[in-house]
Amino acid sequence: MEKKSCHLVMSGSLQPVDCSMPGFPVLHHFLELLKLTSIKFVTPSSHLILRRPFLLLASIFPASGSFPQETMAKMEVKTSLLDNMIGVGDMVLLEPLNEDTVIDNLKKRFDHNEIYTYIGSVVISVNPYRSLPIYSPEKVEDYRNRNFYELSPHIFALSDEAYRSLRDQDKDQCILITGESGAGKTEASKLVMSYVAAVCGKGAEVNQVKEQLLQSNPVLEAFGNAKTVRNDNSSRFGKYMDIEFDFKGDPLGGVISNYLLEKSRVVKQPRGERNFHVFYQLLSGASEELLNKLKLERDFSRYNYLSLDSAKVNGVDDAANFRTVRNAMQIVGFMDHEAESVLEVVAAVLKLGNIEFKPESRVNGLDESKIKDKNELKEICELTGIDQSVLERAFSFRTVEAKQEKVSTTLNVAQAYYARDALAKNLYSRLFSWLVNRINESIKAQTKVRKKVMGVLDIYGFEIFEDNSFEQFIINYCNEKLQQIFIELTLKEEQEEYIREDIEWTHIEYFNNAIICDLIENNTNGILAMLDEECLRPGTVTDETFLEKLNQVCATHQHFESRMSKCSRFLNDTSLPHSCFRIQHYAGKVLYQVEGFVDKNNDLLYRDLSQAMWKAGHALIKSLFPEGNPAKINLKRPPTAGSQFKASVATLMKNLQTKNPNYIRCIKPNDKKAAHIFNEGLVCHQVRYLGLLENVRVRRAGYAFRQAYEPCLERYKMLCKQTWPHWKGPARAGVEVLFNELEIPVEEYSFGRSKIFIRNPRTLFKLEDLRKQRLEDLATLIQKIYRGWKCRTHFLLMRKSQIVIAAWFRRYAQQKRYQQIKSSALVIQSYIRGWKARKILRELKHQKRCEEAVTTIAAYWHGTQVRREYRKFFRANAGKKIYEFTLQRIVQKYFLEMKNKVPSLSPIDKNWPSRPYLFLDSTHKELKRIFHLWRCKKYRDQFTDQQKLIYEEKLEASELFKDKKALYPSSVGQPFQGPYLEINKNPKYKKLKDAIEEKIIIAEVVNKINRANGKSTSRIFLLTNNNLLLADQKSGQIKSEVPLVDVTKVSMSSQNDGFFAIHLKEGCEAASKGDFLFSSDHLIEMATKLYRTTLSQTKQKLNIEISDEFLVQFRQDKVCVKFIQGNQKNGSVPTCKRKNNRLLEVAVP
Repeated sequence: MEKKSCHLVMSGSLQPVDCSMPGFPVLHHFLELLKLTSIKFVTPSSHLILRRPFLLLASIFPASGSFPQETMAKMEVKTSLLDNMIGVGDMVLLEPLNEDTVIDNLKKRFDHNEIYTYIGSVVISVNPYRSLPIYSPEKVEDYRNRNFYELSPHIFALSDEAYRSLRDQDKDQCILITGESGAGKTEASKLVMSYVAAVCGKGAEVNQVKEQLLQSNPVLEAFGNAKTVRNDNSSRFGKYMDIEFDFKGDPLGGVISNYLLEKSRVVKQPRGERNFHVFYQLLSGASEELLNKLKLERDFSRYNYLSLDSAKVNGVDDAANFRTVRNAMQIVGFMDHEAESVLEVVAAVLKLGNIEFKPESRVNGLDESKIKDKNELKEICELTGIDQSVLERAFSFRTVEAKQEKVSTTLNVAQAYYARDALAKNLYSRLFSWLVNRINESIKAQTKVRKKVMGVLDIYGFEIFEDNSFEQFIINYCNEKLQQIFIELTLKEEQEEYIREDIEWTHIEYFNNAIICDLIENNTNGILAMLDEECLRPGTVTDETFLEKLNQVCATHQHFESRMSKCSRFLNDTSLPHSCFRIQHYAGKVLYQVEGFVDKNNDLLYRDLSQAMWKAGHALIKSLFPEGNPAKINLKRPPTAGSQFKASVATLMKNLQTKNPNYIRCIKPNDKKAAHIFNEGLVCHQVRYLGLLENVRVRRAGYAFRQAYEPCLERYKMLCKQTWPHWKGPARAGVEVLFNELEIPVEEYSFGRSKIFIRNPRTLFKLEDLRKQRLEDLATLIQKIYRGWKCRTHFLLMRKSQIVIAAWFRRYAQQKRYQQIKSSALVIQSYIRGWKARKILRELKHQKRCEEAVTTIAAYWHGTQVRREYRKFFRANAGKKIYEFTLQRIVQKYFLEMKNKVPSLSPIDKNWPSRPYLFLDSTHKELKRIFHLWRCKKYRDQFTDQQKLIYEEKLEASELFKDKKALYPSSVGQPFQGPYLEINKNPKYKKLKDAIEEKIIIAEVVNKINRANGKSTSRIFLLTNNNLLLADQKSGQIKSEVPLVDVTKVSMSSQNDGFFAIHLKEGCEAASKGDFLFSSDHLIEMATKLYRTTLSQTKQKLNIEISDEFLVQFRQDKVCVKFIQGNQKNGSVPTCKRKNNRLLEVAVP
């Protein structure tokens, strides 16, 4: 045998193992076993049950091993729906096959959270009414590019199969989703679209297309879904979406078709149900501004069209959903004005329900209807742009045109209410159709290249209620057509596969529901044709006359039953009411109430209302009623609802027949919308009308199971010694050898070109049982061989370890003995070196002491000689030396003490330590002066240039006015600001600003004293670098301009007032009218800045005269200004009064 080797995980590392050792070749069985499906192993010795191959590894290898987790995760994935099967994953293999076993299988899988089951390629989906962790991105990757039967049943498997067929085989696909309300059809369609979006291509344009396709759902759900007793988000319309792809499989766009919107819900809802979502979302989520614009109120009870018993739904946030819908409309491509127009139409429909009528008798004795409260009508007309009188007349009169004649009749109250509701229903249904068309414009493919198409049909399932009317009749008709095409396409697919595989085709017996479809849609004597004929017939037409006609024409039909039928076998059937008829559909018998059939089929909207809507100023509403255009009046009766739906269904069937079908049947487990509840009676009812049992019978009529040769051989090759572990020849030959070895009867299977066909499920289950037993035997054998190998390996490892330990110990003992000898030698050496060092140290110390003794003796001898020589000079100079030393020590002590007693660095701190000695008095004072100057300099160094300027001005003011002017102390704490008037910022003084080109030093409002009477006038006082200006406060016009060289003196009193006089040079141009006398609240600042500016420009000091009497030149006269103390009537404000021609008296408080 060829020598092989492998690696096993041992003690946390990879150890090579010789696979040629006795008995070890069995391990390659184990490696083959890892490729197989999940296994249940039973080991008799340990009674260990293993349900995955990786669990077998976990039991064999040590717990501390490093078996890769990703490898274990890959082994976890199933490779066939037969692995670990809960119940039967594909009900084609169900044995025995009857209604009870089908329901029991669905219940068993539902209880284990397996909500998907196959019938061949059909997916059965049971609504779990809760979130399950089976739709994650990881699950998407698991089912991506996998065989349909390779993994557990899942909606992703069908989606992937459809998408790959479309992309790789250029086959247009359609996915038909059916089931009753609440079964999860809408969610199933979302899952299909989300899976396709996840697995198709990427890119900015592709992502935009995908986002638009996905975001069309919230818009259509808001306008087409409603809360019913069976479902909080029930689709009340049928939807078919064609998603278009390019040659790479990337989405290009889509087209949506809608069928039979339940528009009667707009005006009336059954108890416990709601109107369409958009009404509640608008009232809950719109802003107050938007509601006021739409003339709506947030209270639901204000609107008759909204049912109040179930306005709020648990777990549903209408406000948040409204924001989602607005965002989705924006993503899909709705313009802002389009979205607003849509909401205005919705508001108009809501308010239509609040219009009420009252009867009013006319002269001719006929009753006429009048609107009770016209406020609602007025608001509707304001919203829609319709003339109020036109709409009011349309609700009260009806005009009938026949050839050239027009007849106008009044409407009674009942007819007016009918007209109002008909208008609301038509307005909303046409708005919904417009929305679908508008979405189609946004999501349609922009390119004209050849496209591949995947259709998704989300349509109502078969409906059987206590009271079934016209809506249920045409819904069930649609389901009959879908069942018909399902049977035809399924049989066609079966026949094509048999022909393709060269298997003899045998005729399959099945129920053909074409006879039921013909009963309904036959153009001459079908129920829809007779209903249209009855609606178009002149004379009195009622639901009873329609039923009588049915009894005449369909009485002998085997699937039609009526109490009034001529066939005597139904005369005694008391379960049939007089006003009903019953049809035996493929899913069971359904009793229809004939009441309302004629009216709902007519779907009549009075022409007056159409014309009123066409006259609307609202562009959207006008476009919804093109038949209202007087220039295009068509006297031809519009098609009935039944004929329109029949044509739509025919178009849909024609479309579906051109595509490869994929089916999803949705089942609702209970009516409580609760998780973990499985109502067998309810499920049984749905199994019947979905025709699941019929589907299984058709599917397994020939061969129940078929599989390609390669996976079949791979799965069952361990059952034959010739095929295990490897088969060298073709897969078909291996399967033939395998089946011959197992002695399976020849009539139980047939060999096709690429597949093996098994007739009876029992044969498949027998193969599974044999495989299961064989895997257990292989597992036991592998474990036995492995345990022997493990014990031997452990022994060899122990022996090898003993040798290694002995070698290491001998090495350790020799190293330890060497270290001891080395340590002893070092100790001896250290002692010898120490003795030698101490001996040398003693010798060196003795030599050093000898040298020191000689030096000391020499020093003492020289000292003695010196003292003898200088003794005679010492006594003469000793006193002076002692005095100088003492004085030096006292001064040194003084400075050291002063160091610790130095006061703070504040210039205003006048503390200074007292002098300790009298002879240091001058030094003490000089030191104080120097220290003060130093700390003042330190303080000044902290100032910025601006602060220095401010303090210089303050210092100048102090020198000029301190102890001279009583007003000075109050000005010390006030900062000098200069330009108090912000001339640059005030547009009032723009002219003044433009006239002054120099920098403004002072800009302040002062009071100029009149020369004649002593009264004051407000003027703007401006000081620049070269001039002094006076301007009018109101207009900003310059009144006077004085160069600073012409100013000779400033006079003021010593009192607490703000009066000051500016004396001008005689003979100058500005002095023609004399000197200026002013009053200001900032006298000190103005005088200081005037003084500094004059000094800076003229290099001469301005004379500041402070006196309680001074002369002022007024034109040719000199006037004495005298300041006196007095009580003022106006408080603390000084007053000025002209006493005579020579005296101006200022009273200061």
